[in-house]
Amino acid sequence: MSGLTVGVLGTGIMGAAMARNLVKAGHAVHVWNRSPDKAAPLEKDGAHLAASPADAVSEADVVLTMLYDGDAVADVMRQAAPGLQAGASWVQSTTASLGAVAELARFAGEQGVVFFDAPVLGTRQPAEAGQLTVLAAGPTEHRIAVEPVFQAVGARTVWTGEDGSAGSSTRLKLVANSWVLAATHGIGEALALAKGLGVDPEDFFGLISGGPLDMGYLRAKGDAILQGRLSPASFAVVTAEKDARLIVDAGRDHGVRLDVAEAGAERFRRAAELGHGDEDMAASYYASF
Repeated sequence: MSGLTVGVLGTGIMGAAMARNLVKAGHAVHVWNRSPDKAAPLEKDGAHLAASPADAVSEADVVLTMLYDGDAVADVMRQAAPGLQAGASWVQSTTASLGAVAELARFAGEQGVVFFDAPVLGTRQPAEAGQLTVLAAGPTEHRIAVEPVFQAVGARTVWTGEDGSAGSSTRLKLVANSWVLAATHGIGEALALAKGLGVDPEDFFGLISGGPLDMGYLRAKGDAILQGRLSPASFAVVTAEKDARLIVDAGRDHGVRLDVAEAGAERFRRAAELGHGDEDMAASYYASF
C-alpha cells in the first residue's frame, strides 16, 4: 500500500519529525496540535493543518497519536471520535501506562478502529532521519495497513504481539527506557562528581576509552553536557520524568521495586525545578548542584 491518508495528532519533537517523514514518503498527512504554532511549520513541508482532532482524522486511513501521556491521548481521541472512519487503523505511539493502553484499546473497539500499541525507540535525531525503531503489537491481518507508516518513520519494526490491548510493546519500551534513563543519570553524576573533585573529564574518558565501560551514548551525552549543548532537546527533562514515573509505577504494580528509576525521577524533577525542564534529559547533571 502507498499513498495513505494519515492523521497525526501531536506535533512535538517526535510527532513533527514523524509527520515530515510521512509526507516525504508520499502520504497525505493531516496534522493537529493543541498549540497550533507547533503544527504550523509543517504546512511548508506539505502537511495539511487541521482545525481540530476530528478534522485531522476525518479522511484518515491511519491515525497516529504522539502526545504527552495516556490522559492526553484519551482526551484528544474523544475529540477526534466524530471524525474517525470505521475500519481505520490507530497507531498509538505515545509512551503511556499499561492501564492507559488497555483503556485506549477498549475505546478503539468502541469506535470500530483497529488498535496498534506502537511506541518508538529513538529521540529527535533518529526521528528526523526516519530511523526510529517501532515496537508494535496488533492483529496480523491488519498490519499491511500500517506497515507503510512504520517504514516511513522507522528503520526497523519489532512486532511483539497480536493484541495491542495487552501492551506488549509498551512493556518492552518501558524496560528499554529504564536502561536509557539510568545511563543518562550515570553520565550526569559521573561528570558532576568529576567537577566536584577537580578531575578533568578527559582523564575519565581516556581511562575507559575502548574498554567495556565505554559507549557511544556516554560520549554523546557527556559532550552535550560539557559543551552546554542541551537545547534543542533530543528528549526533554520533563518528558523523561514522566517516563521514569511510568516505569516506577509499572514495576510496583508487578511486584518489582525500582530504586534507581525512582531516584532518577526525582533528579529529573529537581533539574526541571532549576529551570532545565525543556532542555535535553542530560540536564539531569544539574540536579547534582
